[in-house]
Amino acid sequence: MKNSEIIELSQEDLTARLKEEKAALNKLKFAHAVSAIENPNAIKAARRNIARIATEVSKRKNVAKSETASEA
Repeated sequence: MKNSEIIELSQEDLTARLKEEKAALNKLKFAHAVSAIENPNAIKAARRNIARIATEVSKRKNVAKSETASEA
């Protein structure tokens, strides 16, 4: 998932997508622990997607905090 696609998502979609990506990562890790998966770089890609989504979520939270602080 590209950053441009992540930015276009709503806050609710981001949190849902983050939950889905974390579940997928756990499944990949489990599958890799049981038997070697075909492409171990998929774990790396999943971690990076989670980081990208989490970064966007935290950016939006910080922007919301600064907007409410400036209004008060």
